[in-house]
Amino acid sequence: MKRNDMDKMNIVAQWAFDTRPLLGRFHLWLEDIDMEWARGSDGREASKNISFVGGRLERLLIMTAAVTALGTKLFGRYGEGEGAEKKALNQVKKDADAISAYAMSESLWYLSRSLPENHAIMVCLGEGLMPKGGETPEMGSNPMLGFGRIYARPQVARFLDGCVQKLINAKKYDWADFRKEINNAGITIWGAAIDTLENTSRFAKGSETGPMTVLHLFDQPLAITKPYEGYIGNLVLPRAVVQNAEEKSLLINFLTPREKVLEAIKATYPGIKNENIHVWTLAGKSREPRIGKLWEDWRKLNVHLVEEGWELPGGYKAFTESGTYAPTFLVGTWEDDQNETHLFIVDGYAASAEAIQAASLCPILDLDASLAVFSSTFKLSYEKEALIMHLDPDAPGFSKKLAEIFEQEVDEEMVQWFRDDIKLADNAGIPLDKRIVSIDDFLPEKKWRIMAISGYMLPDPYTGAPGIREVADNTYEVTVRLSTRMGDKHTKITLRLLKPFDQSRLVFNPLLNRFMRGENYRGRPVKISDSGRIRNELQTLCSEALEHFGANSIRVHFDKISPDVISPNDQKALREILTWYKENHPIWFAWLNLG
Repeated sequence: MKRNDMDKMNIVAQWAFDTRPLLGRFHLWLEDIDMEWARGSDGREASKNISFVGGRLERLLIMTAAVTALGTKLFGRYGEGEGAEKKALNQVKKDADAISAYAMSESLWYLSRSLPENHAIMVCLGEGLMPKGGETPEMGSNPMLGFGRIYARPQVARFLDGCVQKLINAKKYDWADFRKEINNAGITIWGAAIDTLENTSRFAKGSETGPMTVLHLFDQPLAITKPYEGYIGNLVLPRAVVQNAEEKSLLINFLTPREKVLEAIKATYPGIKNENIHVWTLAGKSREPRIGKLWEDWRKLNVHLVEEGWELPGGYKAFTESGTYAPTFLVGTWEDDQNETHLFIVDGYAASAEAIQAASLCPILDLDASLAVFSSTFKLSYEKEALIMHLDPDAPGFSKKLAEIFEQEVDEEMVQWFRDDIKLADNAGIPLDKRIVSIDDFLPEKKWRIMAISGYMLPDPYTGAPGIREVADNTYEVTVRLSTRMGDKHTKITLRLLKPFDQSRLVFNPLLNRFMRGENYRGRPVKISDSGRIRNELQTLCSEALEHFGANSIRVHFDKISPDVISPNDQKALREILTWYKENHPIWFAWLNLG
């Protein structure tokens, strides 16, 4: 046998051994592993770890992204929302998010048994808490992995769950208390920012590119103290532009006039044509009140605003209705066939999880990202938004200052809306004392390490990464990208379903979803693990309807579940399911209370 063949067999065997908890949980067989290094390779994958977690956990986390991407693509109703009316489309999106959140949550739970005994993974930011249907609230929040979800060995998880409950509920327990308590206990927390299904609308409508799962893992928890999702302005540039401007005493950040930003770009890349500077921002009529002025500022400078369908350097078409994370990977310069320099940058705003994920790529990709906290409304232009979020909501003159920013009278309902927005961000520990923030403001130690992991369900236009493809019957190749400061690699993982397709669908579906769709839970053997699974699923499916109290208890408030999140019929079924488990297995479900 040739040396290369032996090396390949050894790599596949190592991956199969290290990731067997996930392969077993989802009834998958690992057929093949292929590696493409963009940076950091020494030619031998098994001996080259590029993260702070060590080899086995690195492979488990990569497999987590692969399993989540595969399960979502196969069983998340991909494309079933195409041409559907709004309510039906929203339901497809909910179901897709539920599959992706469930697959990742289960994967993290199973890999947590491989964590060092005093370590835990804590979800600090998640995408999906904020209602989004266009940019309106009628849709309700999406199934998600959000703040406070703990993955660790049981004793560590129980201790940290108690600490998180105090962060959420206790008025006199803050971030400093939390840090002190976990440090005294000798526990190391790795913080996570997660979007289990980026570009959900594109997935539901059957778009050919874009949908992916994103997991960022930090070597410390983010300094966030409550569930939070909002909007954050972001300007992402090559670091060289900002550094070169600093040398000329020019401050470049999100609030810098764009003509000054252009000046800094042209000073860094002499001779670059304005039309060869490509600015990616979100587009759409609903975004015009917030960043319409930003579009106009760039157009006045004869800079190219990337439009829907614009051909990217790799040949794919750009899209601008969503997806603020992936374009960050393309920020930088390239030469065209005429040897002219082109520059791609990202400007505008993003949801908080995506903005922080993108900003945390900066030390990996040699970029600079400046951030500004926005409100959840789309009433004012971006430069005024940043002013509002720094007001004192309890100050006597709050209404007057708000009116000055609006340059008109503001009704009491709108005043209260902004007051609540500011308090929500402040209570969650979002830094509001600075006009411009950076990723460092969310990480208490300032010196930090990161793993940026992306699992591609469909091709990604900005990196050229391929999507999932079927290579044989019930056998699929999934591409996952891992980026750290030490290296950057694409792992192609070939997985085969060990069960027939319809049975595999059940493997990837949450228990509660299956039961609400009619599966007989009364005749199914009940395991003690069902208690933990149902607890996790409730936190994923309807987090806004849950009240955490006592040491470990949860109360479900059905009146707080939007019918657009869970239909009235499904809510009725859900109550019957939970009541049955509570009555028939009272010890295992002692934590459950029904409101």
